[in-house]
Amino acid sequence: MARRKENSSMPTYDEMMIPVLKALNSLGGSGTIQEINENVYKIMSLGDDVLQIPHGENNGLTEIEYRLAWSRTYLKKFGLLDNSERGIWALTKSDIDIDSVSSTEIVRTVKTKTRCEKEDRESVSNVSEDDAVQEDWKNKLLTIILNLSPQAFERLSQRLLRESGFIQVEVTGRSGDGGIDGKGIVRIHGLLSFHIIFQCKRYKGSISPSQIRDFRGAMQGRADKGLFITTGTFTREAIKEATRDGAPPIDLIDGEILCDKLKELKLGLTTQKIEIVDIQEDWFNNL
Repeated sequence: MARRKENSSMPTYDEMMIPVLKALNSLGGSGTIQEINENVYKIMSLGDDVLQIPHGENNGLTEIEYRLAWSRTYLKKFGLLDNSERGIWALTKSDIDIDSVSSTEIVRTVKTKTRCEKEDRESVSNVSEDDAVQEDWKNKLLTIILNLSPQAFERLSQRLLRESGFIQVEVTGRSGDGGIDGKGIVRIHGLLSFHIIFQCKRYKGSISPSQIRDFRGAMQGRADKGLFITTGTFTREAIKEATRDGAPPIDLIDGEILCDKLKELKLGLTTQKIEIVDIQEDWFNNL
C-alpha cells in the first residue's frame, strides 16, 4: 500500500497499528469499527482537519478510515486481531504485551506472507478482503439502488424492515411531512414494542447534522425512536447528533450497513460457496 505524503499530519496505516491495539484494550478486548476508530482518534489526538479528509473519490470512506482499515487488516494477518461476521473486531489474546509489538515487524511479516501466497496461487485474494476497501459488489449494489425511483426505494426500505421483524410497516411519503417516509412497530422478544418513524434517502454524499435535526423535529411526539436509512454516509457530527443526550434517539443505517442487511436477508442477492479440493499428498505417501 502506497503511503500518501500530501498531508504530513495524516498518520500512516502502520503508525496506527499500536493505537488500534490500545483502543481495543481500552474497550475490553473487542469493539465495532466505529468504537475502535473513535478511540484511536482520542489516543492520537487527531483533529477534525485530519478526520474529515475524504479518501479519493470514494464517498464511503474518509482517508483516516481507509488507513485504519489497512491497520486492522495487517493486524489480523499477523494474528493479533480477529473479526466476526457481525463486524466485531477483537484481540486474539487478552494478555497481549502491546509495548513489545513492532509495527515494522508486522508489515514485513505480512508482506512476505502475502508475496508467498501470490507465488503459490494463480489468483489470490489480497489483504483488502476484510474491509480495507469497499467490496465491488457493494459499489455495484449501491449504484443500482441509487438508480431506483424514490417510491421504489421506499418500498425496498419497507421490505427490509418487515424482513427484519418490524410489523405494521407503512410508507407515507407525504411531501411537507418533515422528511418522514414511513412508520412501523418493532417488538422485542414479544414483550416490548416501540413505534418507529423512518426516513429513507437515496444519497451519494454524507448526511449532515442539520438533516438529522430536521428529521428529529418532524418525529417529535409521534414515535419512540427514529430510523434514518441512506445509501450514502453520515458525517461524524451527524452521528453525534443522532445520539445526543436528552434528545429522542435516532438509529442510522448507511450504505454499507444497508448492503450488509440486504445480503443477510437475501433480498435481491444470492451468495455462492466455491468448493476447494485440497489433496493431501502426505496421506497417500504414508499408505
